[in-house]
Amino acid sequence: MKGKQKFLLILILGLLSAIGPFSIDMYLPGFPAIAKDLKTDVATVSLSLSSFFIGISAGQLIYGPLLDRFGRKKPLFAGLVIYIVASLGCVFANSVHLLIGLRLFQALGGCSGMVAARALVRDIFPVEENAKVFALLMLVIGVSPIIAPTLGGYITTALGWHYIFILLALMGCGILTAAWFIMPDGRAADITLSLKPAPILSNFYTVLKEPQFLTYSLTGAAASAGLYAYIAGSPYVFMELYKVSERGYGWIFATIAGGLITCSQLNSLLLRTYRSEQIIRVAAFCQSMTGLVLFVATILNMLNVYGTIALIFVFLCCQGFIFPNSSALSLAPFTKNAGSASALLGSIQLGIGTLSSAMVSVLNDHTALPMAEVMAISTLTAFIVLISGNRVIVRRKVI
Repeated sequence: MKGKQKFLLILILGLLSAIGPFSIDMYLPGFPAIAKDLKTDVATVSLSLSSFFIGISAGQLIYGPLLDRFGRKKPLFAGLVIYIVASLGCVFANSVHLLIGLRLFQALGGCSGMVAARALVRDIFPVEENAKVFALLMLVIGVSPIIAPTLGGYITTALGWHYIFILLALMGCGILTAAWFIMPDGRAADITLSLKPAPILSNFYTVLKEPQFLTYSLTGAAASAGLYAYIAGSPYVFMELYKVSERGYGWIFATIAGGLITCSQLNSLLLRTYRSEQIIRVAAFCQSMTGLVLFVATILNMLNVYGTIALIFVFLCCQGFIFPNSSALSLAPFTKNAGSASALLGSIQLGIGTLSSAMVSVLNDHTALPMAEVMAISTLTAFIVLISGNRVIVRRKVI
């Protein structure tokens, strides 16, 4: 594959993967404006974030079998059309309940890109290159939390929150066009695969029986749950508690995301010397310790806005190492079932992310403690799962 062709392909795959993050991050600064316009509060508006997580988690289980049965492109294009229509619907939402429902459908459409992108990485690139490719995708995905909240803050201030969803619809159209003309087909359709519930569940069960998949998918999902807790809790913590402006919040979000994206690229350099298994172990340990410090310092009321930013920055730097390695290690054992494995990987990650974001809202006590608590529990769980799962993998190889 030539350099220019590879660059365009990774860019498109990255954009497909970034649909979900962009749809989450861009409208976060608009929470207060949405709440005011729809005559509700920020906590209720945050339920539209939870509904998006539910849709993007459940939808991936639908697209996995479809991508294996019909090939990668047809289900992907159908999903992108749903995403575009739902985004335009959000523009005209006149109640918070309608917005919550439309966000569910927006997620059900947009998640097709996330599943297809991971499956295509496994289809097109050699397995030993997957971690590096996922790190490059992270470079594109990482633009989302750097640009999206800042852009969303400016759009909300200058034009109103409705225009955020207009921009998301236009972005969906652009990605659909690029994928249609440039993206390769990937693995061919397999008409022998049944779409009846029993064979689909059996296929998913086959994937789940693989210890390597279970260990690294759960590790990555639990670590990502801390990220989703931060996404759900940060608008309240920074804009309500610390009285940061919408634009200021966008810059804080972008700065913290800079650590995530920088470390994801540093991961590619480390892979020249160390194995993915080694990198993820160190990163998970460092993240769990950072989460614990954040939790204890929040309880003791030792943090100001700058201390909170610094600890979350380190927390997400560790995530930059965990994501590409956990994704590559999860999908490595699969070829034929790559679509289903990708769907399960994403569904587990977003399912646990949905739970963590919802818990931040449920535990809301008008302090930063719910966010810090969920972040700490998530990353400690990830480290415990990683250590326990590795022991099972080693024992199986010995036997």
